[in-house]
Amino acid sequence: MLTKTVPTLRTRATSLLRAVQNHSSACPCHACGTPAPSQSASVSAARKLAVAAPIEKEYAFEMAASNIRYGNGVTMEVGMDFKNLGVNKIAVFTDQNVLNLAPMKTAIAALESEGLQYEIYSKVRVEPKDPAVKHAIAWAKKIAPDAYLAVGGGSVMDTCKIASLYEAYPDADFLEFVNAPIGKGRPVDRKLKPLIAVPTTAGTGSETTGTAIFDLVSHKAKTGIAHRALKPLLGIVDPVNTRSMPSAVKSSSGLDVLCHALESWTAIPYSQRVPRPANPILRPAYQGANPVSDVFSFEALKLTVQYLPRTVADPDDAEAQEKMLLAATLAGVGFGNAGVHLCHGLSYPISGMNKGYKHPGYQVDYPIIPHGVSVAVTAPQVFRFTGPTNPDRHLAAAKVFGVDVSNAKAESAGDILGDAVADFLVKLGDQPRGLADLGFTRDDIPALVEGTLPQARVLMLAPSFQKDDEQKREDLAKILDRSMTY
Repeated sequence: MLTKTVPTLRTRATSLLRAVQNHSSACPCHACGTPAPSQSASVSAARKLAVAAPIEKEYAFEMAASNIRYGNGVTMEVGMDFKNLGVNKIAVFTDQNVLNLAPMKTAIAALESEGLQYEIYSKVRVEPKDPAVKHAIAWAKKIAPDAYLAVGGGSVMDTCKIASLYEAYPDADFLEFVNAPIGKGRPVDRKLKPLIAVPTTAGTGSETTGTAIFDLVSHKAKTGIAHRALKPLLGIVDPVNTRSMPSAVKSSSGLDVLCHALESWTAIPYSQRVPRPANPILRPAYQGANPVSDVFSFEALKLTVQYLPRTVADPDDAEAQEKMLLAATLAGVGFGNAGVHLCHGLSYPISGMNKGYKHPGYQVDYPIIPHGVSVAVTAPQVFRFTGPTNPDRHLAAAKVFGVDVSNAKAESAGDILGDAVADFLVKLGDQPRGLADLGFTRDDIPALVEGTLPQARVLMLAPSFQKDDEQKREDLAKILDRSMTY
């Protein structure tokens, strides 16, 4: 009944105000010949009606994730999957590093064994910028495939998703679907072609989500597109494919899993998000913490804390690699529906405003702050900031790191978790000990703040952050200042 009443009230309020502005002599409520109310009476009535229609909080959450197939060697089945779909021409996305590695060779052999046609796009850029993404879109439009296959890390999967989207909307402006307020945030209302994702890193969880991230050069920050329609039809999670990962990639991609899990676990509850969507198609992919995402996120956190140090320390630890790949997928389901918040929001300008830092162990010929590094570098201070909003959740997370919280005070929850995260990062090794190690100074803080503020889709999920812009600026500046070193 409420959903019918509110629009009526808003309509009546609008009619009253319009009548006042036009000095109408007819009754705006009933359009009859009785004398119109005075201007002051009309304004008063309109205000009362406006008050009667408050912004409503969300009342539901919606779970969406790709189908997942997990197991050693399952990449060899991908040809049969496309054959079963009745498609023939496949656009295969990868990057120059993965192109000649075993995962790609296995995937291509699987396509050939089923007699499928394919074309390979291997120019995906690690941590892609929008010109590279636009190049991939143009290629996809040119070949017009029946389906898509992404073999690689998050950059490959995300680029493939975006190319598939814009091939389905050939006349759309590039910012049409990009998250608001940077782009228009248009909902995807067409069915996209089938996309199968084969991750070769244990980090982004992109094989499970409808999210795709890139660096928008004009804004010197990362942004992206988030809609359930972008999620792959199938994610082939094959632990064999992560064996070729360099140690530095294992570490940075694992830190992305860590922050996915922690941020989705500590995000605002879905029932506190506003506004409630007027139509289900407008419900965002990132909805806030919810009982189902909690299960996935917390289990991913436990697996990451236990197995990430092992997989970094010993490249031959097959069990640790398998568990980290599973953790990445679980976290993908968790954050893909609950969302992330401040670590990721801050990470986008940190990556986009890189002054020349090149992370050790990455085989690229350009400066790069890996995504996992950029999200983790502020994590200790982020959770100190969010701790007061939900002490129990922060203490539960700290306990996973091995902290004895039996006598912990609620007001110390943020500091306890922040210290636990910082200690974990230090012990992991080969990580920048703050923004200063990435080349930033306190003079960069205002620009980093301004680069963070447009990340509305994640900032809206940050606890204690539903404030005016000036207060947000102040809070972000404090987090960044305290993240210079840890």
